[in-house]
Amino acid sequence: MQREDLVFAGICDWAGLVRGKAFPVAETNARLKRGVGLTHSNIMMSCFGPIMTTPFGTTGDLVIRPDPAAHVAVPFDDGTAERFYLGDIQNTDGSAWECCPRDFLKRAIAALAGFGLGLHASFEQEFVYTGIEERPGATYALDAFRRQALFGEALTGALSAAGFGPDSFLPEYGPRQFEVTIAPEPALRAADRAVIVRELVRGVAWRLGHRAILAPMPAAGGIGNGTHIHMSLWEGEAPIMHDPAEPYGISARAAPFFAGVLAHMPAIAAFSTPSVASYFRLTPNRWAPVNANLAVQDRGAALRVAPVFGTAEESAAQQFNIEFRVADAASCPYLALGALIQAGVDGLTRRLALPPPEAQAPLLPRSLKEALAALGADKVAAGWWSPVAMRAYLSFKEAEIASLANLSESAICARYAEVY
Repeated sequence: MQREDLVFAGICDWAGLVRGKAFPVAETNARLKRGVGLTHSNIMMSCFGPIMTTPFGTTGDLVIRPDPAAHVAVPFDDGTAERFYLGDIQNTDGSAWECCPRDFLKRAIAALAGFGLGLHASFEQEFVYTGIEERPGATYALDAFRRQALFGEALTGALSAAGFGPDSFLPEYGPRQFEVTIAPEPALRAADRAVIVRELVRGVAWRLGHRAILAPMPAAGGIGNGTHIHMSLWEGEAPIMHDPAEPYGISARAAPFFAGVLAHMPAIAAFSTPSVASYFRLTPNRWAPVNANLAVQDRGAALRVAPVFGTAEESAAQQFNIEFRVADAASCPYLALGALIQAGVDGLTRRLALPPPEAQAPLLPRSLKEALAALGADKVAAGWWSPVAMRAYLSFKEAEIASLANLSESAICARYAEVY
């Protein structure tokens, strides 16, 4: 049988899924220049498949422009390969389309650069691996690590082949749950890699005959999957966040950024926890946030000051970061990280102050509906992208809520588990 190698060009869309088109590898140079076709309503494809609503109709043309810096070529022993590009959605004249998720993040990065700062990030990905039997007592256990067999090593090998810096792979708290982390990178590359890690997790599991389920709540009443985002601010090659003399250990220069994140956290949740099932996880006693708060080394906080290991100040400054825990894999990493940065930029602009440790923190949204209402009411968030994009995103997510209106919590979790 004759074969011709194909490569996929895609975008991580508003549903947090990679969609696009494949073309022959021999056409790569031409496709990098002219892209592959797309239509405006593609961005309105729900996570469940159908376009439930669209303001764009059937007209218009766009292109996915593959980015050579977001290219994956990972061969596997069975003769298959993960071969794809991530890219930007552009108008046919080459300008950025106002609803492009990757451009949303790029504009946030540019806004932060106006303060002479950049953001480094890393995404922790939790998921359920179906290729292991569920057993009591396997939480964080060597037994669970042993029984996942080849999966962890194959995944780590794939990450290394993709040019990433694998950090850790571990059995997590929930049944059959695992977590994978990689080294931090500047913001755009970090978001690209978050998307790629998800796809490699799925790709390795599929090649072993199983699934990796990244849904926020694989089963009602169970343990949720989070996607925690670690962030640090840098000026050029120097970290600028750590000052043990300041509250929370956060430097006076960085503190307004995170005060901005706290101030806009309800709106951010509409991007970072954007599914109905996301809010089944954000409940008490699930090791997940309930309040929009900042705390030191507290895994129940929305913003957690991560620990520093060792005492040398240079090492501490390099390690010091803040973990954002109001996120899961139903999110598009470009939207989630872009919203965090834009909120931080507003904090820097208005020179906001962090609340004192004893302050009462407001509740996070208790549902996707509440998060969307917060986004729609946030006048600063309205400036993060165009009115067209804002209206389209709100209607996109409102249609998702409506599609699940008559289902039980168990049925809702099952629907998302089929997708993510």
